[in-house]
Amino acid sequence: MAKNTQTAYFGAGCFWCTEAAFQQLKGAAKVTPGYAGGRMPNPTYEHVCSGQTGHAEIVEVNFDPETIGYKDLLSVFFTIHDPTTLNRQGADRGTQYRSIILYSDERQKKEAENFIKKLEKEGIYQAKIVTEIKPLEKFYEAEDYHHDYYKKDPTKSYCQIVINPKLAKLKEKYSELLKSESEISGKK
Repeated sequence: MAKNTQTAYFGAGCFWCTEAAFQQLKGAAKVTPGYAGGRMPNPTYEHVCSGQTGHAEIVEVNFDPETIGYKDLLSVFFTIHDPTTLNRQGADRGTQYRSIILYSDERQKKEAENFIKKLEKEGIYQAKIVTEIKPLEKFYEAEDYHHDYYKKDPTKSYCQIVINPKLAKLKEKYSELLKSESEISGKK
């Protein structure tokens, strides 16, 4: 990882999708799926799926701000999911799938708030943006089998039907922010 790495936290529905998208970005040194925003300490996937913990499925993005800015991450975040649906993304329903930004400092909070105001002013979405913005209290890393879900088996039906369209949209809108295919796969 770069020396001056910063960290951002985003929940955009299922963390398999969110992880796959942020892993595509130049300057995203590490993307880790996990849980945050709730009450229960050390939750498991099963706990979070119950909807009783208050946690959302999120990703922790360690990034090099000299390569990619926080505003770029916000642009990607708002491109890969629908921030106007409360507690839902596509067929995934429940508070764990809510649109959420967990900030590490006041600068991130202000940037996220201003970004949403800009989107609303521009009328980008037909409905009101319901993305929650709150301070990060604690990040809980997801179980190992959730890590690199898309990379491990991109031919699974969920990857084909749900993740691939999001990645295609990302490539169409932000090709300049993306790593090369060899950087993504780890092959040189």
